[in-house]
Amino acid sequence: MKHDEFRELIWQKGREFYRDMPWRQDTRPYYVLVSELMLQQTQVERVIPKFDDFIAAFPDERALARASLADVLRLWQGLGYNVRAKYLHEAAKRVVHEYDGVWPETIEELQRLPGVGPNTAGAIMAYVYNSPAIFVETNIRSVYFHHFFEGDVAVTDHQLRAKLGETLDREHPREFYWALMDYGSWLKRQGLGKIGLSRHYKKQSPLEGSVRQVRGRIVAALAGGDLTEEILARVVERDHRFDLALAGLIRDGLVMRRGTEVHLTK
Repeated sequence: MKHDEFRELIWQKGREFYRDMPWRQDTRPYYVLVSELMLQQTQVERVIPKFDDFIAAFPDERALARASLADVLRLWQGLGYNVRAKYLHEAAKRVVHEYDGVWPETIEELQRLPGVGPNTAGAIMAYVYNSPAIFVETNIRSVYFHHFFEGDVAVTDHQLRAKLGETLDREHPREFYWALMDYGSWLKRQGLGKIGLSRHYKKQSPLEGSVRQVRGRIVAALAGGDLTEEILARVVERDHRFDLALAGLIRDGLVMRRGTEVHLTK
């Protein structure tokens, strides 16, 4: 497919499959960062109501920076991967206290924020600053695999970035990426995502029976208040995963132990 034809197709699909989202209505950096971290490993449909609740509680980076991590984790319940909440909290504190409330405007500076890697930084550049930054995520992979890598195996993100750079609408990158995302989501729902072609894609491990599952149960239990370790173990129905899960949460700074009591980091 010629590049001009591809761009026309993406704009057509973008109009056809457009999804309204609060962080598209308001593209300030705080909203985009909250949405990007929430959307990692979580479906849009689950994120939208959590995003609305989160913004109602912490309407800007200063409000989030003032909050305790425990309060942030309570609002995060239901999204999983609670370390994302910690990264978001730390990023807000850095913007407020180290950058005087001024958000970074380059990919290099954005990557100094906790939890922000090259693809998240690229997304922020595109969605906030309407910059033709190049970034890759699952829906984008789906679109390019479908149209440019038919029959290939183990496609690298380097290959994908090169093709994206050739085809991106550099005059309207924000809306073009929205169109790519919405079209890619539709392709996946039709079973046409072909995400297995990516050398970099790793299927999420099952939650059931994992240490991650117990980590989530511990954080959910402590969201209701401090507990002794003995009571906590009973609440989450302790098994061989409990000690590993609790130790990991303490190591990650999400949970603290004080004497016999355990609590979310305040």
